[in-house]
Amino acid sequence: MKLRSAFCGLITALTIVLLASCSVSKEARSIKKNINGSWILQTVTVEGIAGVVKTTVFNEADLSCFIGSEWNFISNNSMGSYTLVDKSKNCTPVKRLIRWSVYEPENAAKEFQFKRLDDKKNAMDNGNGYRLTVTEHGDNTFKLRSDLVFEGRNSAIIYNFVKK
Repeated sequence: MKLRSAFCGLITALTIVLLASCSVSKEARSIKKNINGSWILQTVTVEGIAGVVKTTVFNEADLSCFIGSEWNFISNNSMGSYTLVDKSKNCTPVKRLIRWSVYEPENAAKEFQFKRLDDKKNAMDNGNGYRLTVTEHGDNTFKLRSDLVFEGRNSAIIYNFVKK
């Protein structure tokens, strides 16, 4: 009987540790709640780089193709999608499934992270994903920042979303 009691105690302790390690902060829950829904990537700005920037982002398309793209986030299952719709810039229309979450690095700003998925919901890009710093979030807007180094200088791409 003592063995059974000790075993049950161990299971209870492991369950508590597991639940505590999987919990997210109140701020991360708030960000996830705010992001939930349909959004338009209204503008993309580049800091620290002069001139026109032509670069492929998210291993998908040119940065300019993402302006006006539609993004959907479902917070209860961490699924979503983005759709590139602008044919005027020679952009190939695409709808891409994603799995997303809010990452909480220690002593740093919260980060929006996602992985691209194929039609069978398998991770693409060898399982690698993307992380962008959440710089603003609210009911109708949110902003993500992707820091990078260009020609030895710190730069960033800023993604500005508005609620659809």
